[in-house]
Amino acid sequence: MGEHDILCFGETMAMLVAEQSGDLASVERFHKRIAGADSNVAIGLARLGFNVAWLSRVGSDSLGRFVIASLQREGLDCRYVGIDNSHPTGFQFKSRETDGRDPTVEYFRRGSAASHLSVADVAPSLLKARHLHATGIPPALSSSLLELSHHLMQQHRQAGHTVSFDPNLRPTLWPDQASMIERINACAALADWVLPGLAEGQLLTGYKAPADIAAFYLDQGARAVVIKLGPEGAYFRSAEQQGTVAGVAVARVIDTVGAGDGFAVGVISGLLEGLPLASAVTRGNWIGSRAVQSVGDMEGLPTRRELREQAPNS
Repeated sequence: MGEHDILCFGETMAMLVAEQSGDLASVERFHKRIAGADSNVAIGLARLGFNVAWLSRVGSDSLGRFVIASLQREGLDCRYVGIDNSHPTGFQFKSRETDGRDPTVEYFRRGSAASHLSVADVAPSLLKARHLHATGIPPALSSSLLELSHHLMQQHRQAGHTVSFDPNLRPTLWPDQASMIERINACAALADWVLPGLAEGQLLTGYKAPADIAAFYLDQGARAVVIKLGPEGAYFRSAEQQGTVAGVAVARVIDTVGAGDGFAVGVISGLLEGLPLASAVTRGNWIGSRAVQSVGDMEGLPTRRELREQAPNS
């Protein structure tokens, strides 16, 4: 096995978060963070003590340096982040909401450095990581990232390593819904653990009930399917078992962005540690509930110590 427990890949953007509520056009003060579902999961797993390699690209600009420094502070191995002299680091503006509504996000990522990531950027050592986590965002960003996603998932599967996949649908990034469904399901067919939200699963499979959505992916070759049901918790199914784990009650929702990433961190870490499927899902629910109670996409992700001291049955 390689030196890395987990390989994650995709785009980390700089994120400029409004310090005042209201229309972004009238906000004068912002602060700088990082954003990106794929790196959120990588950070969450690194905080739990896993050795995580991050494969990406940034521009040779100040935002790129900021992104790399932020990821390194979180413990990610950033040796595989390329510096692109021809394309900029992607960034986004995010509004501040005070009433639990989803924030407005404006993206400036088209043609970014990360969208030019390709199979040529894969160092052989990365294929030795014991687990690969992939999402449906990179395949939506460019044809080279779609090819990279398939390549990494196929290589890890053939090597007998586990692969997890979160569809993370971003309809605005796709030319049309039909191609999104076809390509996301093609990726899901290369994964051992598939982690859709209920609405995503319904759109992708055409089925309404969680059990039927799960059966669709088990028939494609998944070993376990876990479906996020929002505040109600999550449904899980494998060849041997199925069930529902109740959600964690939250007093106040502050920011829903990143909840699914937190959930993925819990499920993936639990399964890699050999927890029973239901226990891994319980951990996913708990970390997801922490994520919605903090501002920012990954600020609520726990350390191993916080997990040990605060999570139910860990």
